[in-house]
Amino acid sequence: MPKFKTISPVDGSVYVEREVADEAHIEAALENARKARSEWRSRPLEERQELVRKAVDYLLERADVLAKELTWQMGRPIAHSPFELTRGLKERAEFMIGIAPKALADLIPDPIEGFTRFIRREPLGTVLVLAPWNYPWLTSVNSVVPALVAGNTVILKMSTQTPLVAERYQEAFDAAGLPPGVFQYLHTGHKAIAQMIADERVDFIAFTGSVPGGHVVVKAAANRFVGTGLELGGKDPAYVMEDADLDFTIENTVDGAFFNAGQSCCAIERIYVHEKLYGDFVEGYVDLVKKYQLGDPTNPETTLGPLVRTSAANWVREQIAEGVSKGAKALIDPKLFPASEEGTPYLAPQVLVDVNHQMSIMTEETFGPVVGVMKVSGDEEALALMNDSRYGLSASLWTRDLERAERLGARIETGTVFMNRADYLDPALAWTGVKDTGRGVTLSELGYHQLTRVKSYHLRHR
Repeated sequence: MPKFKTISPVDGSVYVEREVADEAHIEAALENARKARSEWRSRPLEERQELVRKAVDYLLERADVLAKELTWQMGRPIAHSPFELTRGLKERAEFMIGIAPKALADLIPDPIEGFTRFIRREPLGTVLVLAPWNYPWLTSVNSVVPALVAGNTVILKMSTQTPLVAERYQEAFDAAGLPPGVFQYLHTGHKAIAQMIADERVDFIAFTGSVPGGHVVVKAAANRFVGTGLELGGKDPAYVMEDADLDFTIENTVDGAFFNAGQSCCAIERIYVHEKLYGDFVEGYVDLVKKYQLGDPTNPETTLGPLVRTSAANWVREQIAEGVSKGAKALIDPKLFPASEEGTPYLAPQVLVDVNHQMSIMTEETFGPVVGVMKVSGDEEALALMNDSRYGLSASLWTRDLERAERLGARIETGTVFMNRADYLDPALAWTGVKDTGRGVTLSELGYHQLTRVKSYHLRHR
């Protein structure tokens, strides 16, 4: 049976080696999920909530161990990795479990004498979750937890860069007492996934990944009337207005751009600064970025780890070089970061000015520790530039004026508008996007909607 290897960006070693699921294993998983549906959906909602909650608790109790595994698999500094579980996963899972009774409650129209009428949400069947490596726990929990709580069975396919996440989920759900077949994972390749998407036993596909990957999912599902949720990335802008709290804004926009080495779909990748603050902003921004410590992510002192692989770092290097060749100015000397080295995934952070939208650094998703900063004359110019993108995930506004932020937010073409915050998912709010960022909704009450179907009951009394 063929195998795959997970190469750690920490030191280039093989950290995980696993067999790829063959056709027999895939068929068994699909059939087991189908067989488990009826019994699982028939369990009371309270029982499903409790079992999923036990699994989440199991993971949280082991957060330190899981965080170390995560650092070795994808390179995030160990100083940051635990928070994906103890903050992000915990917050999202607990909210989605707790909101389930309200989100799944019957919708009852105005009464009519002699009739009982209501709309009920029912599970779809089997949900196939395709999750990436950059935030493997957070991107997967958005679908795994509500899908199970709603009464679906789940098959998880995790990126081969972070395969242990899928295995740890299985351990947690087994320890919690989920019936066999309710949750399963598969380590498999693109061809097998396309075949699963086309299989009638899969009732919904939740995909987080690249735009090309999203097109592959849609094509694989094209011959079926099956739902797909697609979160495909972004090129998220920030607009720093003239009344922004400068120190606060610098601190938070630096974090929003460079946390996880910029490997986040909602990282700040381009910043537009009002001309009145531009000089002071750039000076303070560069000073703070220079304080990052690039190096071995297993060292607790490291604040900036390697990118997930050398090819990813090379893509970022190419974007920087292309920008500089077109007139951009790089403000940070890579020599300040001795761990940065060509031919490795270790890459110094960079801030570019004198940029424009003829450069890919301002238009194409970077997914690395680089940001471009442009001076703007005011709101209209900033809005035009923010909307000049094929992506539309989130945008952040930095100002003291709430009314102004709401007014401008109505004209920004994204799924989320932040004010004085960035790179955060509030589980009470819908996480969605427009344009090439994809379609569908996770989190909030609405997150349950795409994981269920509605059935109307029109009952006439006799």
